[in-house]
Amino acid sequence: MNRRAGLASWLGWMLLAVLVTGACDGSGDPAAGGATAAPSTMAPSTAPAATEAPTTTTEAPASTGATRAPARARYRFPVAGCRADYGSAHHDYPAADIFADRGCLFVAPVAGRVDEVSRTDAWSQASDRGADRGGRSVSLVGVDGVRYYGSHLEAIVPGIVPGATVRAGQPLGRVGNTGSARPTAPHLHFGISWPTRPGIWWVRRGMVPPARYLDSWRDGGQLSPVRAVEAARAEAGREVPACQARC
Repeated sequence: MNRRAGLASWLGWMLLAVLVTGACDGSGDPAAGGATAAPSTMAPSTAPAATEAPTTTTEAPASTGATRAPARARYRFPVAGCRADYGSAHHDYPAADIFADRGCLFVAPVAGRVDEVSRTDAWSQASDRGADRGGRSVSLVGVDGVRYYGSHLEAIVPGIVPGATVRAGQPLGRVGNTGSARPTAPHLHFGISWPTRPGIWWVRRGMVPPARYLDSWRDGGQLSPVRAVEAARAEAGREVPACQARC
């Protein structure tokens, strides 16, 4: 009897285990259970990746650009390979006359894009038109957003045309005395201003005194005129103020 009772008890426990197992399996259909489990385990790991990837892609260029921009704005003294002298002031409006031997190189003071080029010397002492006073000239909009202008050039380097990109220190032309500088010694008229539409020569010739920047660049410094140009532009009140002198 004891053996039979033990066997019966064992069979009872086995039956109960089968019933319990069936109940657990039946509480979720295997297919339904798989469909339910996939979103709960896979979705959280996939969703953050889909959200984070665009953030990384968007921020990387902005961060890289912001870091590289100052490095690109490296300044060079605009006359290369020659002794150059200039004063701290200029007649009638802000600019600098940099005296150097004829044929000395006028180079890009910063990397940028060529803005306007004049290969014709149309100045006449009789008319003394302001638009012609620069003679042969090149202006450049730097990567810093500032416009730089060199005039009275004897010659302009081939390939220096509006829209051409140049690096800091790249030759743009050669020092001369064209335009209103004809009666004077060869020199480079150097002007700093903000960009305007083409033909606004009275802004292009200079709106910010360059001497302190020339002092820095000549000694290998990197003093930037960006803030001074922004302040002069704000004081002028508009992109194209009226011509005030030598018009």
